[in-house]
Amino acid sequence: MKIVYFTHSLLSCWNHGNAHFLRGVLRALIALGHEVHALEPIGAWSLENLLADHGDAGLSAYRIAYPELRSERYDPHGEVEALVDGADIVIVHEWNDPALVAELGRLRKVGARFTLLFHDTHHRAVSDPQAIRAFDLSGYDGILAFGEALAEVYRRWGWGDRVFVWHEAADIRHFHPPLEEGSRAGLVWIGNWGDGERTQELEDFLFRPAAEAGLALDVHGVRYPEEARATLAFHGVRYHGWAPNARAPEIFARHLATVHVPRRFYATLLPGIPTIRMFEALACGIPLVSAPWEDSEGLFRPGRDYLPARDGAEMRRHLEALRDDPALRASLAESGLQTILARHTCAHRADELLAIIDRLAAPSRTRSVS
Repeated sequence: MKIVYFTHSLLSCWNHGNAHFLRGVLRALIALGHEVHALEPIGAWSLENLLADHGDAGLSAYRIAYPELRSERYDPHGEVEALVDGADIVIVHEWNDPALVAELGRLRKVGARFTLLFHDTHHRAVSDPQAIRAFDLSGYDGILAFGEALAEVYRRWGWGDRVFVWHEAADIRHFHPPLEEGSRAGLVWIGNWGDGERTQELEDFLFRPAAEAGLALDVHGVRYPEEARATLAFHGVRYHGWAPNARAPEIFARHLATVHVPRRFYATLLPGIPTIRMFEALACGIPLVSAPWEDSEGLFRPGRDYLPARDGAEMRRHLEALRDDPALRASLAESGLQTILARHTCAHRADELLAIIDRLAAPSRTRSVS
């Protein structure tokens, strides 16, 4: 089949987490023999920021890790129909222009033969619902939501059984334990500041517990304002700026453990949706401790795959235990990796997508949305 995916960017992961999963799942679809086309608009803010900060060299890690992937940059104000010529499946990520979303829906309404899906991997459906309701999805065949809590929002909006849970996952061809184990030390966190959505949580569950446990902490990410960097300096955190996601496995391999700190919306209004870093970290075999987060869908095995911390004091105790107990570190790493390999690889998600397509192809399927 010919699969066309409209993304914000495939090239850039600068403050753009969807690129992580997209790279892996498109590669999995290619491995199954499908023709895959990724399309990204000229002027995408993620790519523009990456190039401004790091130049073309900032793309090197991605190009080396994913040699089979290509993307076409298109004029977002130009002709759309030619971009989907011959497509069997068209998927549109929610971080696209509403006019593009609407035009693809119009093409589907007037007879385009592709299956058209809207892919939502953000919290705007609850944090800024009007931004999502502004999309004209009336011509779409279905919704891909990256968690059950988000899928339920779309069901309330009238999508019924045409909204599908499609979790993110780890690309285990790239995210895996190191082939040769070297020395490890300290704690690492790879993540962006979060636009104020987890500022207090980072203080309570990462910076302070790491310092209290006597663990050196390395932080990688972007959009850290001056006050954020001052907080890092106050706690003795070593801040390294942006790291290409393709380099995350080698960064994890140098550290004893990492921490999952979800944005507030994923701990409250959209429970059960982990950051993709959680999938990637467990795939890399690094022990993980999580700030409060309800695994309402049973994606992992709390206490076996990772250690849940209810408050900062428990986080400190977990970090101290990981610091002092090699057997605990080894057990968590092995268990977390087992769960990823069994359930949460991009190959699993590619198969799930194809099953969704088959289901939508059933002749009894209706396409109207109230």
